[in-house]
Amino acid sequence: MRVIAKTAGAFMVLAFTGIATGQEAITGADVDAVLAAATEYGTAVLSAQPNGDPLINGKIGEVGYQILFRNCTDNADCEDINFFLGFVDVKPTLEVINEWNASKRFSRAYLDQDKDACVEMDIDLVEGVSPAYLSSQVAIWTMVVEQFADHVGYTAPS
Repeated sequence: MRVIAKTAGAFMVLAFTGIATGQEAITGADVDAVLAAATEYGTAVLSAQPNGDPLINGKIGEVGYQILFRNCTDNADCEDINFFLGFVDVKPTLEVINEWNASKRFSRAYLDQDKDACVEMDIDLVEGVSPAYLSSQVAIWTMVVEQFADHVGYTAPS
């Protein structure tokens, strides 16, 4: 009986915490909320992927990136988002990419089929996240973009 009471109490605390903060969970259906979070850290414009799923084209400083909505139902109600940055004609060695992956926790880097440097980061939105959490993840992405550009030797065009 004590276990049931503790479990019920924990669920009530979680329920009241959500109510007390007054924040609705952001899911993959909340494209405008993701766009707003992206604009906190640079410019961002909503468009669509070739299959019709949402796509955000963003820019942090001089570096462009994309937020791709993934695992969508009827081009909406997406389960997750994928932050993507791919440099054209920035071709670091595999050792440089491996060094990134060995020393960073929240992103993964690789060389694409043309040996260009790419980096990605994912956020699962199935159960929803708070606006503060989403903002913190975009802040991490901003740091990833800036550090990765430096790490692979990207220089902005003049």
